[in-house]
Amino acid sequence: MAGQKLRLKCADLFAGIGGIRLGFERAAGDGNIETVFVSELDRFAATTYANNFNTPTERICGADNLLMDVQGATIYGDITKVTDDLMSSIPQLDICLAGFPCQAFSLAGKKLGFEDDYKGMARGTLFREIIRLCDKQRPKVVFCENVKGLTHHDGGRTYEVIKGAFEQADYQVFSEVLNSKNFDVPQNRERIYMVAIRKDLGITSFTFPTGKETEKRIKDILEEDPVGSKYYLAEGYYKTLKSHRERHEKKGNGFGYQIKGPEDFASTLSCGGMGRERNLVIDSREHPTGLVPGKHSVLNAENVRFMTPREWARLQGFDDSFELPVSDVHLYKQLGNTVTVNVIEAIAEKVLQSLQACYARNNFSKVLEGKIIEELEKGPCTRGELEDRLDHLFLSSLPKDARLTKIGNRLQSLKAQGVVSMTGSRRSAVWHLTARRPDRPMSMPSQR
Repeated sequence: MAGQKLRLKCADLFAGIGGIRLGFERAAGDGNIETVFVSELDRFAATTYANNFNTPTERICGADNLLMDVQGATIYGDITKVTDDLMSSIPQLDICLAGFPCQAFSLAGKKLGFEDDYKGMARGTLFREIIRLCDKQRPKVVFCENVKGLTHHDGGRTYEVIKGAFEQADYQVFSEVLNSKNFDVPQNRERIYMVAIRKDLGITSFTFPTGKETEKRIKDILEEDPVGSKYYLAEGYYKTLKSHRERHEKKGNGFGYQIKGPEDFASTLSCGGMGRERNLVIDSREHPTGLVPGKHSVLNAENVRFMTPREWARLQGFDDSFELPVSDVHLYKQLGNTVTVNVIEAIAEKVLQSLQACYARNNFSKVLEGKIIEELEKGPCTRGELEDRLDHLFLSSLPKDARLTKIGNRLQSLKAQGVVSMTGSRRSAVWHLTARRPDRPMSMPSQR
């Protein structure tokens, strides 16, 4: 497959407004990733998603009652209500994307030693749904994003549970904390990114992109035209913010609003608390003044305003073609919760390079031979039985007859080496390991 881009199928769990999906689609190129399952519980986020992405045309039989009622889109709601049988009905996956919420894992590890079952400790958390999908669908790669503090949550136990559950599901976890300002957006935002790769693919290392601090600043993402009065702070509210910060400063705290200059980086966008107030700007362009509808006092005389949702979208790497169809109150929540698309794209390029290297003809032949030997060590079986057991190794885009051909070619190669033998006719031949045991094939290096 050298030089030929992979065609992959993905699931988008906890999809939000689709930032992770968009990053992977940018990295893969047009049409090379098909999203076959989408789950998002928030109706307003699902509405934004449906306005910007095609959703699967094939629905899961028996799960229509779980669909979100947004524009006829195929977006499933509460993932916890998708039964194991329904999850098994999702088309074969190559990649699972999941910006899962950091629910409390605090029970895990407090009374349970780390020799206990990690999958069991993940019960009661939304992360469990990712592991369920791994068990049922065996995607080659699982990509997750979360807050930087995940590694320290509950004394580090939360991250150990996550990593341990992936390990039990036969995935190797690679993780890195990256800052959005190093990926061409002027936002100081640190997040942890996890790439879990199925161990049987033989990819034993993964290198994250490092990026380089951008030259862009807040001035580069501001609206080109003057913005409406609703984004300017009322004088009464502005005074409240000032007194609030003064109280905290007297206590030695740094909490409070922040006014960003044109040459500054934005603070981390967040959906709650002081999310909008930590990224105020001064905009002296012409706008209504005095008392305006929707405000309880006159607009402030210092021309201080909130950033607009479009400016937040730009800080997260969404271009202006990305539709923002719901009200501002929901958009601020969605854009604060979403990912920085540029960071995702950079990591996705590395993920796709690793898969490309793995599925290069010579490399994958070695992986496949190793798995054939591993299966035959359990006992003799037919080529058809091997195909059933090894089905998850192949890319979703490879037809069934091509999979059988590849297995047949590897069996003949191993037979020529004296490693395997067959009994019976070709059509119903049963394959055995011979007394000769080869050294295990070497793992495939990641594409750096």
